[in-house]
Amino acid sequence: MRKYLLHICFPVLFALIISFVFAFQVSAFDKTDFEKAKDSNADLSNADLSNADLSSAELYEANLSGADLSGADLIGADLIGANLSDAYLFGADLYGADLREANLSGAKLIYANLSGAKLTYANLSGADLVGANLSGADLREANLSGAELYEADLVGADLIGADLIYANLSGADLSNAYLYEADLRDVDLSGTDLRGANLTQVKYLSINELSEAKTLYEAKLDSELKKQVKDKYPHLLKKPEY
Repeated sequence: MRKYLLHICFPVLFALIISFVFAFQVSAFDKTDFEKAKDSNADLSNADLSNADLSSAELYEANLSGADLSGADLIGADLIGANLSDAYLFGADLYGADLREANLSGAKLIYANLSGAKLTYANLSGADLVGANLSGADLREANLSGAELYEADLVGADLIGADLIYANLSGADLSNAYLYEADLRDVDLSGTDLRGANLTQVKYLSINELSEAKTLYEAKLDSELKKQVKDKYPHLLKKPEY
């Protein structure tokens, strides 16, 4: 009987010990990541930093590719030149964060807060920004080609010279945004709010794409494009009822 119990209990006990050691290693790894996350040039690729408090953290040129930062507090963080490619930032708070020249290609920024963030020359190609808050963000010369910006808030955002080729801006709010000299080739503007937006000198914007917009009330357009809108889609220039 005693041998039988040992035969049954030993594997169970061994499994529990292994589980405890593994859990300790994971906890230690996460703790190390959290401490490392406060340093510039840190290698945090694929690290689990979900819901971490990294507000005002110095992450200059840090490698955060593939990292899980969902729900993380990155308010005012220094992420200049950081690599956040394919990082998961669902619901992360990046209010006022400095992301100049950062690589966010393929990053998941669904419902993330990037209000007031600095994103000049940032690479956001193919990034998922569905429902993200980018109001007042500085996106000058940013690469947003192929980015998913469905129903994103871009009110007052600075997109001067930005690359928006093949970007999905359907349902997005771009009221009072600055798009001077932005590349809007093959962009999806269906249901996009462009009231008061500056669309002068934009590149490759056709009347067909503009016709899908929700409104162009008080938007600034080049004379030829404005004439085409007046002739074919005058309702877009009228004050919306909502």
